[in-house]
Amino acid sequence: MNPLPELIQQLGWANPWTYAVLFLAASFFMIWRLEAMGNSGLEGTAIGTVVMPFCSGLGNLFFVWIVHERGLPPAEIVTNAIVNNVTNLTLLIGAPALLFGLSLQPNGGSGGKGRKSAKRGAAAAGAKVASRLNRLSLLFTLLAGLFFTGAMWVLSRDGRLDGSDGALLVGGFVFWICVQVFDVMKYNVHRNRSLAPSFYLDAFFVLVAAGVLYTTIDWLVGWLGEMQAGGGGPGTLGWLSGLLMVVPNGLIAFYYAAKKQGEIVYASQIGDGHICIPLCLGLAATLTPIAIPAHFNLGLGLIAGALALHLIAVFCLRGLPKVAGCLLVGAYAVFLVTGFSD
Repeated sequence: MNPLPELIQQLGWANPWTYAVLFLAASFFMIWRLEAMGNSGLEGTAIGTVVMPFCSGLGNLFFVWIVHERGLPPAEIVTNAIVNNVTNLTLLIGAPALLFGLSLQPNGGSGGKGRKSAKRGAAAAGAKVASRLNRLSLLFTLLAGLFFTGAMWVLSRDGRLDGSDGALLVGGFVFWICVQVFDVMKYNVHRNRSLAPSFYLDAFFVLVAAGVLYTTIDWLVGWLGEMQAGGGGPGTLGWLSGLLMVVPNGLIAFYYAAKKQGEIVYASQIGDGHICIPLCLGLAATLTPIAIPAHFNLGLGLIAGALALHLIAVFCLRGLPKVAGCLLVGAYAVFLVTGFSD
């Protein structure tokens, strides 16, 4: 039995603000320990494509189970996933690009003489190789996102997702994540690097934070469900929960953009999108057939367009220009206005 809700109830703090603060605190703590894990055996796109997506997307996975357990409309899961992915690929990549720039170019070394110059030259060459590898990994991740989006569109053309559709989506995700895990293992073997003992301690702390996240999301989903039943209208739960659950993703994006690590910004947001589409929607469809809600095609079109734009930016420009960032933020504004005006 979870003692946290009882403790909050006894203290008289059972309100949306308390649970929202706990949700954010657990998310921030999780990201802090992820940063430490990056120094214990994972780095670069490995953090973004394997570790961070599961942690920042954990709320969406919990949302699938909680909606199913509470008997809430399964279409809310689709809305939650679409809102999450559109926000990740437009606002949470475009806005950091506007504020800090989003370049995938390695930092060049300064000039020097003798041994120092040789060391700097070797470091610069190593940075260029790492940059190329990260860019190839990002391109592969973006192509996977386009594949999953296309598969989602094909499977939903009949207006619903059933158990067989869900099994196909989950199977595609499992294959994808296996490829990523083996890629990380190959990277560590190539670098003759193993996971430090502190990595496993941090992983334990992440699991503890995940338990707090589940508790907060369970309460907040119940509260939002009551709000919707009281006249909030269909889709309210999916929209508001989707916006809430991108807050940790936003912290990741702005933090790593400020640190000039554009590859992690990209990989974390795109990887989190893979958690929602196909994993969350696939799991939801295997539990209960889902009718496709309004604005699904608009959201899916924005996701595909944003992925194509990022693919061009990474391949041709090695980063996201500020003009493209403006376009993405504008597209997100249109999405919000269209969604909430319905």
